[in-house]
Amino acid sequence: MRTPLVVPRAGHTISRKQIDPDALRVLYRLHEHQYVAYLVGGSVRDLLLGLRPKDFDIGTSAHPYQVKRLFRNCWIIGRRFRLAHVRFGSKTVEVATFRRQLTPQELAGVDAQPPHGIPIGGAADHGHVRLLHRDNTFGTPEEDAFRRDFTINALFYDIGSLSIIDYTGGLDDLRNRLIRSIGDPGERFVEDPVRMLRAVAMAARLEFAIDPPIEAAIATYRAEIAKSAPARLIEELYKLLRSGASERAFRMLAERRLLEQVAAPLQRGGSEALWRSLAALDAYRRRFAAAPDTLTNPVLLGSLLVPLGGAGGVLAPHRVAAGDREPAPSIGMLPLARRDVDRLRQILGLERRMLDMGLSPRARRALTHRGPFQETLTWLDVHGHAPEVVEHWRGFIEAAGTFEAKEEAEVAEPRKRRRRRRGRRRRPFIAHDTPRHRDTEEK
Repeated sequence: MRTPLVVPRAGHTISRKQIDPDALRVLYRLHEHQYVAYLVGGSVRDLLLGLRPKDFDIGTSAHPYQVKRLFRNCWIIGRRFRLAHVRFGSKTVEVATFRRQLTPQELAGVDAQPPHGIPIGGAADHGHVRLLHRDNTFGTPEEDAFRRDFTINALFYDIGSLSIIDYTGGLDDLRNRLIRSIGDPGERFVEDPVRMLRAVAMAARLEFAIDPPIEAAIATYRAEIAKSAPARLIEELYKLLRSGASERAFRMLAERRLLEQVAAPLQRGGSEALWRSLAALDAYRRRFAAAPDTLTNPVLLGSLLVPLGGAGGVLAPHRVAAGDREPAPSIGMLPLARRDVDRLRQILGLERRMLDMGLSPRARRALTHRGPFQETLTWLDVHGHAPEVVEHWRGFIEAAGTFEAKEEAEVAEPRKRRRRRRGRRRRPFIAHDTPRHRDTEEK
């Protein structure tokens, strides 16, 4: 067992005030029930660098169903490895049990039944117990640290002692601003080729250097990335585009020819038009502490495809014969959601209308009620090169909102009831054949 470097509270800059309150609540409850509970991974790295983490993930000695017993708002997800998601409204705190790296013998015997497998039962099993064991191997904090990809992602923050625990030398690499692999990078990249993309993405976002052994391994094994799931790859590219360092990241990917196997148009299309588009996207992203909701997938996709001339006709409207299905949009082997491509086409069509400053107020009001209006406004803000147009539309929206709010208030205001004037009540005329009448007639 390796003795870790433990930095006490006085020796580091992380404060509990910087940690999400809901993540703190989960950490404290696990600790109170005698489980080891650490803040793990990128959140510790970012806090030490003075950055705001996107997520606060937790590592613990508690097994998933032990976590579930502690939190009523907990759901167990995953098949390859069970994770506990503790939900607070729309926010999710991910809690993972410490894992260990499987040995080559265990990886080779994937069909065997290992001692640490997790039994999965259910109606679909027809009475048999299946063991999904490839990743369901729980371990110690040390084993969990050494199964991670890079040293700066293997730092732990212990809620019990408020100390930082470093098994892999990640603190030194953080000071030296270096991306270094845990173990042999070639082996780690063959296990999961997406790690090559992540190494470049981290180096670009944090402005770190990449360790020479990693560079050599990328040059040797870059073709392995074509074996990764296309859905994972496109999700990683979207993360890059939201990072605020997409221009630097895509330049680095192009230099290392990492996109050649999976997205040849992106590899070939590295031109000044693409770099300008990504630089504009990064400038917009850096206005916000975290990636804003306005950076939707269609806006990000357009930042890549429009400078490449639609990337081989992805944005061109397809005409297909009756009975035939429209081909699925893609960039190389990377699948694109049809709804995102269709939405991007709508944004580009609406952009031309919104640039026309001579529209009547009625026509402008009609445009604000179009589905892609807000995304088109974001597109103009990022790529329109016409800040006066963006300000015009924002001013119009504000004025229209004020007018509509006033109009709604007037409609909602209850009308005063008019008081009816009370007059003298007239007695009704009733003709009766009374004795008095008869007497009068007889006289």
